[in-house]
Amino acid sequence: MEEVRLAAKDINKIFISNKKEVVALQDVNLDIKTGEFVSLLGPSGCGKSTFLRLVAGLDTYTEGDLQLDGKQITGAGRDRGVVFQQYSLLPWLYAWENVAFALKKDKSLSKRQKKEMAMHFLKLVGLEGFENHYPSQMSGGMQQRVAIARALVYKPSLLLMDEPFGALDAQTRKEMQDLLLGVWEEEKCSVLFVTHDVDEAVYLSDRIYVMSARPGKIAKEIQVELARPREWDIQLTKEFIEYKREIIIELQGKRNAPVAKQA
Repeated sequence: MEEVRLAAKDINKIFISNKKEVVALQDVNLDIKTGEFVSLLGPSGCGKSTFLRLVAGLDTYTEGDLQLDGKQITGAGRDRGVVFQQYSLLPWLYAWENVAFALKKDKSLSKRQKKEMAMHFLKLVGLEGFENHYPSQMSGGMQQRVAIARALVYKPSLLLMDEPFGALDAQTRKEMQDLLLGVWEEEKCSVLFVTHDVDEAVYLSDRIYVMSARPGKIAKEIQVELARPREWDIQLTKEFIEYKREIIIELQGKRNAPVAKQA
């Protein structure tokens, strides 16, 4: 039996807005196994990013139980790497310095070791030769590669990604999806990937949790049984389109939801 890395049970999150309670998440139950790529998919405002922030330890849940590797999540930790849509790189630091910055508080590593680790992960994300570039000298896709390298440099057991490719153009987005799959297969970490893009979720994932509109609940769990490694043309197959159809029907609440023609 595969080991469960992340376990969420009956998670509720309530915000107070204008002295009124707003239920963002209601009875969310999900798990992620070791080495598994799981996507959280749903419409804007359904609580996907809120849940990711709870797992990251950047916010607290109102009720429920949330555990990583059998331990209660009570705050941020080095066992989780986080990549947001905005790159959040420090503009005055080189690419390698931005990556090594994540290791700043690690007293067990020398400066040389930190730089070597940063250079290794920049190479892993395809940025060999750009180590001494400032963020302003790199494209959006390159900056996001730096952000991914920074999230991976301290070897987290769980990588959290909140619509990391949402700000990129279509071609760069496809390239980054393939890059991510390559890095994931290399590093063997578990991934929780938040997106509202159906194609992206099916292409990347082992499993997909589809969320309903607010209050956010898990409406459906889908096991994606497409062969790996995956190439872009798998998106033209009958199997891929059927997964899309199942998800779109769930999101729209219709049994005859149309599926867009493939390019």
